[in-house]
Amino acid sequence: MSAAQDGGQARDLPFDGHVHTDLSPDSNVPIDTYAAQAVERGIAEIAITDHVDFVPGTPAYEFVAFDVRERVVREAADRWAAQGLTIRFGVEVTYDHLHEAEIRDHLGRHAYDFVIGSVHVYADSPFHISRVGSWTAGRPLAETVAPYFDEVLAAIRSGLFDVIGHLDFVKRYLTPHVRPAELAAAPELYEPLLQALVDGGTALEVNTSGLRQSPQETYPAAPIVERYRVLGGTRLSTGSDAHRPEAFTAGLEAGYGVAAAAGFSELAVRRGDTRTPVAIPERFRHARTEPPGSRRTGT
Repeated sequence: MSAAQDGGQARDLPFDGHVHTDLSPDSNVPIDTYAAQAVERGIAEIAITDHVDFVPGTPAYEFVAFDVRERVVREAADRWAAQGLTIRFGVEVTYDHLHEAEIRDHLGRHAYDFVIGSVHVYADSPFHISRVGSWTAGRPLAETVAPYFDEVLAAIRSGLFDVIGHLDFVKRYLTPHVRPAELAAAPELYEPLLQALVDGGTALEVNTSGLRQSPQETYPAAPIVERYRVLGGTRLSTGSDAHRPEAFTAGLEAGYGVAAAAGFSELAVRRGDTRTPVAIPERFRHARTEPPGSRRTGT
């Protein structure tokens, strides 16, 4: 069984654009652990995208100062460059529209190579495990997902981010109350998000952590990526969203397959002030055996 089928760790890929280290509150992995794996696995470039939150009381609120995060990542980049690995200093910012001004100020004052904007589910969310059952009971699908999708739309329209991470991550929390297939059957719910990405030039991420989680498909799944392309989307990124060593590059074969099947030949990566494309390996543009990113039975 291939890595694309079982969600296993990938090899010989140019980029994993979503990696968390012990500079995030939900990971305990030193950066060198990932770097060593990248060299061993033939992964040419990784972006360290540790969490930063702006809502007091959330996990990554004032967790590690910017200067510490930058020093750790830049020093690791220097250490590993001689072994052919490029390490980028990125960040995953949790977007909250009530704190957009603080986010804008932070990103205006601090230089990152790669900025992911994401919406997460915390204790006060209707999608939290303690209340998602009552939230979804008897509620129409559009109304069910609105709090999450509306916040994602605001994140896109803010223009603050290079990439929007795990566009429909809410699938993880809706399962089993709302199945991924139900969302897939309502592509019109995604249309405003995809059109906003196209209009603003923000990249869409194919996040492969969903292959390891209850949805057993990428965030978003292949048909949504294909629709993004049809609407005129040209900017795409991929990432494993690793928080543990065994998750590094996990499912990225499938993620690259989703991108290639949708007609993408390159990934959009910002390096400092420069937007630089990364070519998707030729092997993904040939031999389509099944729709990439379709639901898996593995973990």
